Amino acid sequence: MDTGVICFLRPSATNVKNGKGEGNRMKAFHAIARSLAPMIALAGIAASAAPAPARPAFPGAVGWAAETPGGRGGRIIRVTTLAADGPGSFKSAIEAKGPRIIVFEVGGVIDMARQTLTIREPFVTIAGQTAPSPGITLIRSGIDIATHDVVMRHIRVRTGVDSQPLMSGWEADALSTVAAHNVIIDHCTFTWAIDENMSASGPRFEGKTPDEWRAGTSHNITYSYNLAAEGLANASHPKGEHSKGTLIHDNASGILIYRNIYAHNKERNPLLKGGVQAELVNNLIYDPGERAVHYNLMALEWGEHPYQIGKLTAIGNVLRGGVSTAQGLPFLTLGGDGDLSYYGRDNLAVDRWGNGLPMFGRYGETRAKLIEAKAPPVEWPGLQVLPSRDVETHVLWHAGARPWDRDADDLRVLFFVAEGRGEIIDDEKQVGGYPKMKPTSARFVEADWNLDTMEPKSGRYPGQKDQITEHLSDRDKMMRQGENGKGENAK
Repeated sequence: MDTGVICFLRPSATNVKNGKGEGNRMKAFHAIARSLAPMIALAGIAASAAPAPARPAFPGAVGWAAETPGGRGGRIIRVTTLAADGPGSFKSAIEAKGPRIIVFEVGGVIDMARQTLTIREPFVTIAGQTAPSPGITLIRSGIDIATHDVVMRHIRVRTGVDSQPLMSGWEADALSTVAAHNVIIDHCTFTWAIDENMSASGPRFEGKTPDEWRAGTSHNITYSYNLAAEGLANASHPKGEHSKGTLIHDNASGILIYRNIYAHNKERNPLLKGGVQAELVNNLIYDPGERAVHYNLMALEWGEHPYQIGKLTAIGNVLRGGVSTAQGLPFLTLGGDGDLSYYGRDNLAVDRWGNGLPMFGRYGETRAKLIEAKAPPVEWPGLQVLPSRDVETHVLWHAGARPWDRDADDLRVLFFVAEGRGEIIDDEKQVGGYPKMKPTSARFVEADWNLDTMEPKSGRYPGQKDQITEHLSDRDKMMRQGENGKGENAK
């Protein structure tokens, strides 16, 4: 019997009315009902035990990690101090155990004094959107995610060289996953990294088979609507020059890089290493130095391990050359020894004057082949894709931390991208140095937020401004807004 459908029987109304065989039929009915009772009970148990429909982590979450719960349903942990450590600190909150939602009752700068924060405890949501203006900015730090089921939104990380000598060893990423999975990094800002601004890493060959390798390193990672800019070139990294955007390490899979802005990074915008499986959609790459997107399986690193074919889908991306960009830079460059299965559509590549750039090039003369696929080799279903001509306008408006409440450095970078200005730098001091913000505080009110999605019920975020404007000097304010700072029509 199909226990998915339960039929309820009743005695014939006609026979009851006429009194023909009523007693026998009633006995038969009750006997059948008794026999069905266990199946009805089991069906009820099965229905109650059925998993609830999967929900996205927040409205608009995308990628193979889209349905991670993060800290949903866990306790609320309130960050109440901008101190680097101790009770009420961000560090204490990320080190706490169990499902948790981290909210902020303070806004300003957290100075980590060249300490990288490592998230090792899973099931956490870091809700930077809950902080009062000007939001949360970490300086002299980076964040490593070495666990699973993490959602981080609306946080700024500005690593910086912090006056360390050239090639002296301070080499922090602004953000990296380390053999992590089910992670979403959304609407964050990462600048002035010494290593990469935003990466997915882990061991290359954990296990015996390629499937085990993929399971043992970072997988199911989404980077959406982030700003990854001004990786420092000649700073304290022990290898020397190291202005890098994003490294997707060997055998990482389920990687979605969606509607981010890369600006003023010399290389790795992004770099995909051997065997990577990634989708790159609607990103703006501005002023890369010597490489934009590139793929490289290095024989020196793979040794005797069997090479895996990389898989890359790139749709609707924009490369715009800038002051720092090498002449004739291709959109995609192939290096190393491994083959890449590649599907590209509606990607736009131009130099700083709007002249077309090549879509493909290579470095190294090896047997590595670009295999042009007829259909996407990697594809997350249902992804909304903008035409490439709409990408720049969209991401300049929406990408980065707290787009409703931009800080001066984000505004500077975004305006320079729009104006075709800026360049690769060696030191954060070249663009004003670490930010100084007046600390603020405001109580987090649970009733004002949807705790499942960490979106405000009112639709307005803390510090939300009606108009986003360029950060103006005092003279600019006077010239553009009038001496009273309220505009020409002020009364």
